[in-house]
Amino acid sequence: PACASFLRDVSKREEQLVLVLHGFHFTAVGCHFKIFCSYMTSLRQTLAELFALMVCFYAWPSAGVADHHLTKPNVVFILADDLGYGDVSCYNTESKVPTPNIDRLAKEGMLFTDAHSPSTVCTPTRYSFLTGRMAFRNGMRGVFTGAGGPCLIEKDRLTIAGMLKQQGYTTALYGKWHVGLTFYDQDGKPISKNGLEPVKRIDYSKPISDGPLHRGFDHFFGTACCPTTDWLYAYIDGDRIPTPPTHIVDRGPLPKHPYSRDNRPGMIAPGFDLEEVDMVFLQKSVEFLERQKKNSPDKPFFLFHSAQAVHLPSFPGRAFKGATEAGPHGDFIFELDFIVGALVKKIDELGFGENTLIIFSSDNGPEVPTFIDMRKRFNHDGARPWRGVKRDQWEGGHRVPFIARWPKKIKAGSNSDQTICLTDIMATCATLSGANLPDNAAEDSFDLLPVLLGQAGDKPIREYTLHQTISLDLAIRNGDWKYLEHKGSGGNNYNREGEWGMKPFALPENAPDAPGQLYNLATDPGETKNLYHDHPEIVKKLKEKLQEFKKSGRSRPATNQSTNMN
Repeated sequence: PACASFLRDVSKREEQLVLVLHGFHFTAVGCHFKIFCSYMTSLRQTLAELFALMVCFYAWPSAGVADHHLTKPNVVFILADDLGYGDVSCYNTESKVPTPNIDRLAKEGMLFTDAHSPSTVCTPTRYSFLTGRMAFRNGMRGVFTGAGGPCLIEKDRLTIAGMLKQQGYTTALYGKWHVGLTFYDQDGKPISKNGLEPVKRIDYSKPISDGPLHRGFDHFFGTACCPTTDWLYAYIDGDRIPTPPTHIVDRGPLPKHPYSRDNRPGMIAPGFDLEEVDMVFLQKSVEFLERQKKNSPDKPFFLFHSAQAVHLPSFPGRAFKGATEAGPHGDFIFELDFIVGALVKKIDELGFGENTLIIFSSDNGPEVPTFIDMRKRFNHDGARPWRGVKRDQWEGGHRVPFIARWPKKIKAGSNSDQTICLTDIMATCATLSGANLPDNAAEDSFDLLPVLLGQAGDKPIREYTLHQTISLDLAIRNGDWKYLEHKGSGGNNYNREGEWGMKPFALPENAPDAPGQLYNLATDPGETKNLYHDHPEIVKKLKEKLQEFKKSGRSRPATNQSTNMN
């Protein structure tokens, strides 16, 4: 459009110039030579501007992105919670839960079959997505609950939201934060501790000092941690909780089923409906999109919709109870699918669709109770076809659905077997927005744009991919080879018996004396045969590369760019 505008301006000036020349040569009455010079100067300036514009246009990496160097694309990232690879019907033909909207998104975009969450649990995955950096590098084990903090994202660290904000984007987050933040007590002292007692000490008149608004987001409405699991059941609007909790939640009226027990007896705010949290988040994201259309239709935006679904407890909204034949958790997955469809529909209705990259994924694999019980009762395997679940280093713990849609840019109905990670979204958005990533940011992020545009061919975007568990056990992937720097799952206890014990799913160890594990995913996708002793040269290579990445603090090659974050 900008080129066309310049060309129209040039054409108009050419017509004016002809008239001037005609008057100068044939009438000569009242014409002065300076008029002619003025028009010539103006025309030369216009042509110079057009030339500069065309240079920028053709200097862009590919024609597929050229339009969006002038009109930066919007980015919408929808992150599900604890949604397994096998929970979505376009990934698992034997799924017992219909997911028509997610399936439609895949038909209209690209489905990745080898995508990974940075960690096998939520807090480190969210840190890694937001920063493009693996969370094990900051040394925190576990996850936040209640008033837990301080913010895991360092104060001066560039985030994906901060980067896009610098590039002129409006940035918004609606839903679960779960990267830590700092509340204060009545004496003004920071709390930043997990559990119930710290929640009771919060002075709600004091603002949060290190939440989403301090890490690059213009707008935030959501919860500190898991909305229906943790000790603090209240919404944060911006940097405050406008309606503080007043009493311990009464769990009596809540649903009772195998997936309802994760609801801790925390403090709850008046009007905080544990069964409608995801519909509240949906409403907030829709309202943001509508405001953006009304107030700033030409300004690019980044929307991070961070769902509660389908984290336990499985509390589907009232409109979705009984919607499937796969029990309450099946209904919860169905509600998540509805939310995805509603967001995509709203984006298209508002006219944003063609210039919006939509990405859908999950923060880790399926939870233990749903994995066990749904296999038994409904023949539904949320981790299918992989070994392991949430917390585990095996594929089922971190290989997740990943679908991207960008009309006229991403080929509809396409698939990719490229190995990718959620950390890669930051480098991809840097390219899309024209940002230059400094070397002290997004250290584990690789640009996916060539894959999305169908330009990567067989060349891998990543030569190596890192994995981590809740306990900071590490693994590294290189092509078909995967090396785990530890014994066992790295997460769940496979010797545990009982209702939620994983012992029935333990596999015999063919190399019990090996200090680590080596699998070839091409020949053994189920990770059943440890090849540690069979290929010592590959073990040595991957161990050395893992140590290199730990020591250097990065897996993305350094570019020696400026490290200015401002």
